[in-house]
Parts: sequence; C-alpha cells; structure tokens
Amino acid sequence: MNLPNKLTVFRIILIPVFMLLLIFSKGSAVVNTDLDLTFSWVLAAIVFAVACITDFLDGQIARRKYLVTNFGKFFDPLADKLLVMTALIYLTAFHQVSAWVTAVIVIRELAVTGLRTLVVENNGAVMAAAWPGKIKTFSQMFAIFFLYLKDWPFAIVNFPIGQVLLYIAVVFTIYSGIEYFWKSRAVFADGL
Repeated sequence: MNLPNKLTVFRIILIPVFMLLLIFSKGSAVVNTDLDLTFSWVLAAIVFAVACITDFLDGQIARRKYLVTNFGKFFDPLADKLLVMTALIYLTAFHQVSAWVTAVIVIRELAVTGLRTLVVENNGAVMAAAWPGKIKTFSQMFAIFFLYLKDWPFAIVNFPIGQVLLYIAVVFTIYSGIEYFWKSRAVFADGL
C-alpha cells in the first residue's frame, strides 16, 4: 500500500476516534465557559483537522508522485464523505446545525456518489472534482472545524464564522450537485 492510500486509511480510522470524543463529551472539562467549549470538542476539532489535512496530502502526493490507484480513487472520496457526514450528524444531534442543512449535504453526497458509480459503469471514466465541488469541500471542512470550536477565536468579536461557512457550503453543495448531474446527463439517456 502506497503512502497516499495509507493516509486515506488513516483518515477512515480517525472517524471512530472523532466519534468517541463526541460520545464521551458529557462531563468533559470546560475550556471556555463563555462559549461552553469542552476539552473533548477541542480534541474532536483537532482530530477532524488532522483528517482534513490527510485529505489534502493524499491527493497531492498521489498526483505528484504518480501514485494514483483504483483504491485511492474509490476510498479517498468515500473517506471524505464519511468524515463530513459523521461530523454534521453529530452537530445536528447537538443542536449546532439545522437538520435541513445536514439533509441537503448528505442527500447531495449520496446522489453524486451514485452518479459517479453509474458514470464509471457506463464509460469507465472517473469524474474529477470541479472547482465548485472543491469549494464545497473546503467550506464544509472549515465550517465544521469552527462549529466544533464554537467559532473560536471569531466568537470573541461575535462573528459566527462556522455558520457563514456552512451556508456557503450549502450553496456550493447544491450548485456542484446540479453541475455534476448536468454534465453527466447522458448516463440517463436510455431512460428518457
């Protein structure tokens, strides 16, 4: 297994670590009483950030060193989706994110994943992420990071950076989803 794939597997392994930190957050030491920010949420944010960094690194290394594999093509985007969806579901459970936001993002991720599978089955080409999809991923990951930190340090000036980035992510989630389906509409030609 090459280094990019090891980073992807490491990111997948971090997901249950992230979850455990949140599951056992009740009774965790409070880091900032004004924000009700607990030590376990800070640790969860750090684990989430490390996982996001591995996402950036595995792709960079794979492309630069010509280490792109079918394993990476399949598991890298899957790991990203699992990480983001897990984080959003927990934020929703903790009443930090509206359920409709999580639903929009989860539905889009599942729909695009299904679409990518159909496209590969029909012509063997893997759909590369376009800029709107990259902006979506970037804004989702930063939004989630700041939401787990209760917007620290932006909370000092009462700026809800996590929510702002999350709504930017929702716009790009919808736009990039529509774009993927529009560009791949030929895959549905037999049913129209």
